[in-house]
Amino acid sequence: MTSKLFQFRTKACEASKLMAKYGSDYWKGMDLAKHGSDYYKQLLEKNKHYIQEPPTVEQCNLLVKQLRYTRLASVPARYEALWKEFNQVKQFLKKRKELKVQDAGIATLFGLECFLLFKAGEIIGRGGIITGYHV
Repeated sequence: MTSKLFQFRTKACEASKLMAKYGSDYWKGMDLAKHGSDYYKQLLEKNKHYIQEPPTVEQCNLLVKQLRYTRLASVPARYEALWKEFNQVKQFLKKRKELKVQDAGIATLFGLECFLLFKAGEIIGRGGIITGYHV
């Protein structure tokens, strides 16, 4: 989420620089094609080290396979992390009699926050419609 926020902030800064450079006429669409292609060229030039040459279908298929097998290679590490966290939860439950009220309150608030974020995501996914929920 933080990286997406950083990307959004970066794009907003770039947009404000373009607005300062070309003025408000740029945003009204008067010279959008001309200046938009400048932005596109700058973006490609800045990120040319990510571009695979030649851009063929075979190269794209190779990249898809690399991504798939890279993700498959990360499964054992994620599996170990899952069991490590599961063991931490088991230890926590064994020591629940030593649980402080403050820790229980923090856990409850965290659970409530997760639930509310889930519901907010559902509402956004439905297009902002909040009717139809069983309360």
